[in-house]
Amino acid sequence: MEIAVSLPPLVEPAADLSVDEVKRYSRHLIIPEIGMTGQKRLKNARVLCVGAGGLGSPALLYLAAAGVGTLGVIDFDVVDESNLQRQIIHGQSDVGRPKAESARDSIREINPNVNVILHETALDNDNALDIFSQYDLIVDGTDNFATRYLVNDACVLLGKPYVWGSIYRFDGQASVFWAEHGPCYRCLYPEPPPPGMVPSCAEGGVLGVLCGSIGSIQVTEAIKLLTGVGDSLAGRLMIYDALEMSYRTVRVRKDPECPICGKNPSITELIDYDAFCGAVSEDAQEAVSGSTISATDLKGMLDRDDNIFLIDVREPNEYEIVSIPGATLIPKDQFLTGAALERLPQDKRIVLHCKSGARSAEALAIVKNAGFSDAVHVGGGVLAWVNQVDPSLPTY
Repeated sequence: MEIAVSLPPLVEPAADLSVDEVKRYSRHLIIPEIGMTGQKRLKNARVLCVGAGGLGSPALLYLAAAGVGTLGVIDFDVVDESNLQRQIIHGQSDVGRPKAESARDSIREINPNVNVILHETALDNDNALDIFSQYDLIVDGTDNFATRYLVNDACVLLGKPYVWGSIYRFDGQASVFWAEHGPCYRCLYPEPPPPGMVPSCAEGGVLGVLCGSIGSIQVTEAIKLLTGVGDSLAGRLMIYDALEMSYRTVRVRKDPECPICGKNPSITELIDYDAFCGAVSEDAQEAVSGSTISATDLKGMLDRDDNIFLIDVREPNEYEIVSIPGATLIPKDQFLTGAALERLPQDKRIVLHCKSGARSAEALAIVKNAGFSDAVHVGGGVLAWVNQVDPSLPTY
């Protein structure tokens, strides 16, 4: 049986609303559950959005439109054309601009009453607690496991609630984590997946509109937390399947043995999250040591017609977008099952590549363990090839 959690309002109401604010928020004010008091709470609220990308875009726009008084944006990336398929807070004219600045301008266009605070830096152990402490609520729009665990642990240590969302291809998830009133992210996912096991959106893709679906749910939960209305997703995981157009929720129990929010926590300060999650496995790190070549090195091999067998370990749809001339497509999964090993020639040097180097590093470890001791992989993968060798090719 699923148990919904009703929580008290997160913030006190502001003193008043101006005449212009009453006009702007009139459709909120006539909702009995929100009303003047709820809207004043939103005006008084301070919400931080971690990331101004796929989830951060709709989240920031709807938080601004809802009248959240102070919005923080933490993002150190710049707008790329490939972002525009889903990151609707940015436009064509923003390509090349810092995402935080682009987001700020869009927020001001939506609602000039919002105070926007920019944190144009990478979130890390040195700044997370200081930045988070300035806000009532955190909205997590990150797309990598190391930062997700960092956000969770910082919120638990500070006693802050946060709204979490995750997207991949056609699937989305959302929940509220607040250790004082339910489970935290570690209760749901005690350990990160093995390195390379779960592709990122950059590797596997995401349906653009899925960001709007999950981002809107995150804002709905944020508004409910700030105003104290409805039943929170705390203690529940909402799962959305866009292909089936189905929503379901499952209960998430608080783990009494959780290392950070349990009865006897072993994590009492922020840890090394890159090491905890591992960008690549230890086997892959060992394999690439001394066995990594650059994109220009590869070009030299191809120009000299060296005796190599170049393998692209990406997925077929990625290969269709862009490929390095002469590469044979053998997806990484075939290395994991061992099927790829039968296709490797014994009389040629094996050269592996992927999009950025992570997947090819994992495949390299398998190939070396199979006896191909002189095998190498291309650091930076296709992205490095486009940047260093052939800028005319598309990226994704």
